[in-house]
Amino acid sequence: MPGTPGEREESLDVIQRELTAFARRARATAAHLHPELPLVSYTLLAHIDEQQGCRATDLAAHYMLDKSTVSRQVSSLEKLGLVERHPDPADHRIHVLHPTESGTRALTSTQARRRGAFQDRLAEWTAEDLGRFATYLLRYNSTSDTSPPEPTAP
Repeated sequence: MPGTPGEREESLDVIQRELTAFARRARATAAHLHPELPLVSYTLLAHIDEQQGCRATDLAAHYMLDKSTVSRQVSSLEKLGLVERHPDPADHRIHVLHPTESGTRALTSTQARRRGAFQDRLAEWTAEDLGRFATYLLRYNSTSDTSPPEPTAP
């Protein structure tokens, strides 16, 4: 791999710091764009919509969340009238989550605001820069890391 070990370490430090800042900004933006939903609930609703329905266990596996966490979030989405369960046609013992009309409307309005925020933030970027950034994000997110980070010593 190109670069000295010191250069790689410096780059990794910058990446870690900037991804942390990105995550914090994303949480703050999410709270502003959809204050009625916590970020996790909104993310799950968007995934359910993207997949055109999915099981709660699929959500837990995809996001590496505990099933009880997903269950609480899904219950909250159901109480808000944003998600409903339908029996799976292939196996009626399994329930598939689908967004309700209200859920779809909430996503549509929020996604338009989110797209606008991204367009504003990246307005000065060239198409080439955007393409590279998109490629790098896809590459980064396609790397499967299912293990939690090692605890650090105090």
